[in-house]
Amino acid sequence: MSTKVVVTGVGVVSPVGNDIKTFWDNLCAGKSGIRKVDAFEEIGLNAHIAGVAEDVHPDGLDKKELRRMSRYSQFAIEASDQAWKQAGLDMDKLDPFRCGTIIGSGIGGLKEINEDSVKMEKGGPRRVSPMMVPKGLVNMAAGAVAIRHGLCGPNKCVVTACASGTHAIGDAANLIRLGKVDVMVAGGSEATVFPFGLAGFCSMRALSTRNDDPEGASRPFDKDRDGFVMGEGAGVMILESEDHAKARGAEILGVVAGMGETCDAHHITAPRPDGSGVSSAMKEGLREAALNPSDIGYFNAHGTSTKLNDVGECKALQAVFGDDKPLTSSTKSMIGHLLGAAGGVEAIVCVLSIRDGIIPPNINYETPDPECQLNLVANEAREAEVSATMSNSLGFGGHNASLILTKYG
Repeated sequence: MSTKVVVTGVGVVSPVGNDIKTFWDNLCAGKSGIRKVDAFEEIGLNAHIAGVAEDVHPDGLDKKELRRMSRYSQFAIEASDQAWKQAGLDMDKLDPFRCGTIIGSGIGGLKEINEDSVKMEKGGPRRVSPMMVPKGLVNMAAGAVAIRHGLCGPNKCVVTACASGTHAIGDAANLIRLGKVDVMVAGGSEATVFPFGLAGFCSMRALSTRNDDPEGASRPFDKDRDGFVMGEGAGVMILESEDHAKARGAEILGVVAGMGETCDAHHITAPRPDGSGVSSAMKEGLREAALNPSDIGYFNAHGTSTKLNDVGECKALQAVFGDDKPLTSSTKSMIGHLLGAAGGVEAIVCVLSIRDGIIPPNINYETPDPECQLNLVANEAREAEVSATMSNSLGFGGHNASLILTKYG
């Protein structure tokens, strides 16, 4: 008999808010967190816009501790603190070896590695910080969260590009189902909104250059899209076995019912054009959750605002749902693409949609793309009772992950 995995806490850092209430209120209001960054224009980047997470200050960390920790790790700490507090966990009452951490990231401490590379170029190897390696490691956010809360169980980092956060949550749920742990802190964190972080994507011509209209730049499924917008932040969940959560009287926010995962095995950056890799992951997620396509009330699309991704994902939607598609939106239209953190944040969106019966909008939808036939919640949020959701995350390298989150009860 499988163990039901429940969500008891959520925390977020994002371009539209660094607490759950602000984040959710702004998403439901259709507020964009994309803004112009003057420094990007000054150095000659083609894209001058991004979703920036501002004023992130984890409690209890002094200036020295913050200097020794990468920005993406700070995001993970802040999001995990929020989730931990909401879950009401007390380590004095838990077995630390039955509590673990999986925090995914696509790139990790790239900003800090870049800074030390510049220092070495200008001043030689002695200028490189002794903290360069631990700050740069992609697994260090998971390590920092574990140290923060005293979690001595499994500790891992999933690195599957933009599918990292979703894979982290699915893998954490599997550890609970296997009976290896009672509690997992899981999600994703990313902090790549700085010149070097954008430069590679600019060279690929993957980013929107709608620089004079930042709030209108990210427009998934709109015919006039011109690329994705980089964002940063973190999304972290507390997962527990149902028995563990009930025994301590925790409020249960939702259920991680299943995850499907596949590989396109097609191209290092481009998705498989027919969407078959994505649709296979979606079908596997439904099978694991023991649900039918008609049970899904809300689909949080990967929806990056690039033509190849949007069209391929719509083909996958058609293959799975036919003409009876669920209500759909891409919240990247408001916060940009958070890369390895995207799946964690978007899984939280699904939990909140179930909790409140509200579907956040896909803003900036003005000109329908005839190649994208879907049941889009366009421009304004919609009230809808939802008992089951699906969230897709697709990453460079062909990684596909489809997470199913459902109402508890």
